[in-house]
Amino acid sequence: MFSHFIFWPWFAGIVFLAMGLYSARKEYAAALGLDKIIVLGRVFAASALATFGAEHFLNVKAFSPGVPDWIPFHPFWIVFVGLALFAGALSLAWNRYTKFSSTLLAVMLFIFVLNLHIPRVVANPHDRISWAVVLRDTSFAGGFLAYAGSQTERWRARALNPLVLIGRLCMAIPFLFFGVMQILHPQNAPGVPLEKLTPTWMPAPHTLAAFTGALQLLAGAAILINRYSRMAAAWLGLWMVLLTLGIYLPIFLTASGGLQLIEGVNYVFDTLLFAGVILLLAAAMPRDTPGEAAAPALAS
Repeated sequence: MFSHFIFWPWFAGIVFLAMGLYSARKEYAAALGLDKIIVLGRVFAASALATFGAEHFLNVKAFSPGVPDWIPFHPFWIVFVGLALFAGALSLAWNRYTKFSSTLLAVMLFIFVLNLHIPRVVANPHDRISWAVVLRDTSFAGGFLAYAGSQTERWRARALNPLVLIGRLCMAIPFLFFGVMQILHPQNAPGVPLEKLTPTWMPAPHTLAAFTGALQLLAGAAILINRYSRMAAAWLGLWMVLLTLGIYLPIFLTASGGLQLIEGVNYVFDTLLFAGVILLLAAAMPRDTPGEAAAPALAS
């Protein structure tokens, strides 16, 4: 009975991943070094957004209670958010109107933080998972905001933009928090430290958690002080892609069925979205040395 809840989100994610890779083929071919992974940030983000958009269409009744009581017409907003996620995914996959779409995605995510996640933290301020969810969606919004700010000629000329600055701070602080939590709670699966435990088949899980936490701390510090921020974000984004493939995809593939499969889909694309927005931040950061190659052309 769960088949369509699994198939359509995966189908949407893979289709948008394929579209994005096709769209980015020339940028990827022209990129050098870490820029090879940076140019794929919008592709990974588009794939994850499309997956979550499909989930909204399939789970209107299930998601409706999550809308605050003071907002009327709950099912309408679930469908509306699904459409917004698909629109953002299309924009990023085809690299069109990305400044507009990234700004709106950031605003939507900030609304989620204020209306959905912060009330849960206020109700239970000692719950670290609630804090992790708040900072996760804040980092998502920050990545889109920084990318939107980078899509201007003024940024290209001087690497200055308030949206990039706000986005940078909205990502650096979560990285520092996640790094500390990863080291203090190494039993949780690496990436965004939520409830999921690292699978028993994963070798040296505590070492993996410590490495991930250290990388997040280093990246957070570099982005916070804006020194080697592009390189730090690129390496962290690449590591999140590897975690998606090496941990979360096998978790999905080895799930016994039912709700475990649905959870597996969410963890795969949640971590892929995290990787995508980190790489969008990297794309928005100034180059670390004057001799680096020029940035790709601006989106339409």
